[in-house]
Amino acid sequence: MKPAVVRFYVDADLLGLAKILAGLNAEITYPGDPGAVVHKRRRPGCDIEPGAKDVEWLPIVAGQGWLTITRDARIHQHRAEIDAVLEHGGKLVALAGEDADRKWTQLEVVMSQWRAIEKLADLPGPFLFAAHRTSLRQVAP
Repeated sequence: MKPAVVRFYVDADLLGLAKILAGLNAEITYPGDPGAVVHKRRRPGCDIEPGAKDVEWLPIVAGQGWLTITRDARIHQHRAEIDAVLEHGGKLVALAGEDADRKWTQLEVVMSQWRAIEKLADLPGPFLFAAHRTSLRQVAP
């Protein structure tokens, strides 16, 4: 069995969505992930605890080169989070607006933007994007 290469980290504020996505894609992990075999690829567990603060997990995720998917309707207003992403060279996509209020609509946003999100994962950080069902736009630092 081949090992999976994790490329995406789904934040604890989207834990329900994270478990759905990680069950379908071996490249996706989340806090507390026990690891799994998906499509004959083994994903290792994730050592980040679900209750970890942003200042604890952001450097770890950025250091791994993973793209973070989180939920933050007002990402452009949260200076501390923006600064942490920039400081550590992070790559972050925030599900924003009313599109991010329930697992179903969160899934709709992610799947509607998935091909663009995959391309972002290959780019060097730091960057922040806001994702809606119909758009994916960069957030100015």
